[in-house]
Amino acid sequence: QVQLVESGGGLVQAGGSLRLSCTASGGAFRMYALGWFRQAPGKEREFVASISWSGGGTYYANSVKGRFTTSRDNAENTLYLQMNSLKPEDTAVYYCAARRDTIGVVVGGPELYDYWGQGTQVTVSS
Repeated sequence: QVQLVESGGGLVQAGGSLRLSCTASGGAFRMYALGWFRQAPGKEREFVASISWSGGGTYYANSVKGRFTTSRDNAENTLYLQMNSLKPEDTAVYYCAARRDTIGVVVGGPELYDYWGQGTQVTVSS
């Protein structure tokens, strides 16, 4: 019912910043809780951040808390992830995901989400 497309990845030096975007089409974006995950080579997909359907509630992994901020613009059907103070260990493919008919913040793994984007590569050099 919804298609997600990530953008904004790239190569950045340690300590730098990137802003990722995720744009949705084909559904009512306002009614979906959203999340960010990442996956490095040889590792399982890891939770990064999530946001409620109103944008008023957020939840972050301990590894990114204080450095990353997620937000959403429902009028533009777009989810954002602002990444500051990037570290080499942040290097991964970043995915956005959506869970339908969800009121609050989603706290949990990939199995809780219904739709996924294709991912965008983030590489942080030392």
